[in-house]
Amino acid sequence: MAGWIISILLPLAVGGLAGFLSMNSMSVYQDLVQPALAPPSWLFGIVWTVLYILMGVASYLVFRSDAAPQEKKTALTLYAVQLFLNFCWPLLFFRMQNYLGAFLLLVLLILVLIATISRFAAISKPAAWLLVPYLLWTLFAGYLNFSIWLLNR
Repeated sequence: MAGWIISILLPLAVGGLAGFLSMNSMSVYQDLVQPALAPPSWLFGIVWTVLYILMGVASYLVFRSDAAPQEKKTALTLYAVQLFLNFCWPLLFFRMQNYLGAFLLLVLLILVLIATISRFAAISKPAAWLLVPYLLWTLFAGYLNFSIWLLNR
């Protein structure tokens, strides 16, 4: 039971810390020239909370699987790398207002996330599917980030 709770709390804590470190981020976001399809700022907190919970459940399924230890280690290492990149993005985008750098980081995050999903799929198909909404949201975030960079230079 403790592993289940830790698996869910870890990404929530990472996201919460990134949010705390990039305080006033929604005021920065609202002041930018917005691209078409830009969602309202209140939606981000809801979406990220759901995505972090899904990420935690996915990591728990991999951790508790019967897969070989090395397979799990590789998959969970990729998971940790993408979580670290996820943590860095709001700092780069909101705090440093480096929109191009944040976009390039998102491209890297997407590549690592695809690798994570691939490794998770080899261990647990449900775990991999739980990360698909995160990938889709991150691709959408890439569109928003790139558009914001173009519109606000």
